[in-house]
Amino acid sequence: MHTLTYDERRAELENYFDRTANEAWARLTSNAPVGRIRATVRAGRTRMRELLLDMLPADLRGRRLLDAGCGTGALAVEAAQRGAEVVAIDVAPKLIEIALARRPRDLGPGRVEFRVGDMGDTALGRFDFVVAMDSLIHYVERDVTRTLAGLAARTERAMLFTFAPRTGPLALMHAVGRLFPRGNRAPAIEPVREHRLLAQLAAEGDLRDWHAARTTRVACGFYTSQAVELVRT
Repeated sequence: MHTLTYDERRAELENYFDRTANEAWARLTSNAPVGRIRATVRAGRTRMRELLLDMLPADLRGRRLLDAGCGTGALAVEAAQRGAEVVAIDVAPKLIEIALARRPRDLGPGRVEFRVGDMGDTALGRFDFVVAMDSLIHYVERDVTRTLAGLAARTERAMLFTFAPRTGPLALMHAVGRLFPRGNRAPAIEPVREHRLLAQLAAEGDLRDWHAARTTRVACGFYTSQAVELVRT
């Protein structure tokens, strides 16, 4: 079975969120009514966003944060409201358009800059914190590890990311999804085993100064994702 490269999967994600799913995603990430299944996804994403924000300092003044795969911008705005200077980046221009339209005019002590592009772009500069909420769940373990290693070289304090844990129900949904015609599919989620991913991260030379401090799973109906906090030692 052919495994997509990082660049192939990135292009697939850009096409999906920019052309196929931008209206559905705008609705999911708003207060608009949604169906029962999407309501569980919305609730799970809200819980995950709150969890990741709780892992960050309450006062982010003077800190620079990268929201890697920012979607419609909710986490980026909350971090800026705590005082952070936020660079929020996503591959899908339509999602960035939504984020810009939703950005509060009275944002507060920090600021947020929304950009279209790749989270691995070294031109983005250095950061105190990186948050990648559900933006790496579509990549295989080696690409997750390589992406985090690249980000680590430009991060001073901590990286928070999520992955899709390999569970029975999630693996089943993943397998069933492959039965649909390619044009009707969302980009595949790549479930991974926690111990394997953490072992790969520990073995990565460019992450030798980092360790996993906290890991927490959020399971809510059709949403399952696991947060990991990597901190510089």
